[in-house]
Amino acid sequence: MRYGYCHGFASGPRSGKAQFFRQRLGERGIDLHVFDFNLPSFATLTVSRSIRQVKDWIAQAPAEGVVLIGSSLGGWLASWVAQEQPQVKALVLLAPAFEFMEHWWARLSEAEKRQWQTTGVKWIDHYGFNSLQPLHYGFVTDAQSYDDRQLTRPLPTLILHGIADEIVPIQASQRYAASRPWVKLVPLAGDHGLKDCLDMLWQASVGFLAACPEIGFPANDPPHAE
Repeated sequence: MRYGYCHGFASGPRSGKAQFFRQRLGERGIDLHVFDFNLPSFATLTVSRSIRQVKDWIAQAPAEGVVLIGSSLGGWLASWVAQEQPQVKALVLLAPAFEFMEHWWARLSEAEKRQWQTTGVKWIDHYGFNSLQPLHYGFVTDAQSYDDRQLTRPLPTLILHGIADEIVPIQASQRYAASRPWVKLVPLAGDHGLKDCLDMLWQASVGFLAACPEIGFPANDPPHAE
């Protein structure tokens, strides 16, 4: 079983949650591949490009099963990968950005939207680079082509979402889970970053993966060396 981590928008492979899951899975002898969706350039980022990147990684070992962990935008695009890739056996989604355009696009003023569309570029506060980075308007037009109603493949899915999420309201995950009985939604007392909930993220993920018969995930922590 292969494990992959999809980071969020304007983030990167060094994100705190990515490294947390890499360390904890590594303690169980599981290698976590963390994608870098900033490659080859953040400026040309699109959801479709990121999805292709994950699909290419899956294609390297088509006979193996895959578990995808995704945060925010990474959770949204991981769901689209799973929709089309039967190798994906389970999803763990951290504050996934369902209804992405309805919430993210709506936070911009009409003047900001017009300027971005006119100039073709918007400068984004990139947390991974700790600097402002340009992003082409193609990101918007590409994201607008994805409709969450088409995410219909039934596979074990765990959603962990903060009730105080100020970026993607938990109601988006509630609406997603309401019509999909294969989805388990766990509300947490946290915001979008879920930085204060790491232990709860891990414990919920362990219990969920251990209960998936196709995963073969060890239910118990490895013994510590004396």
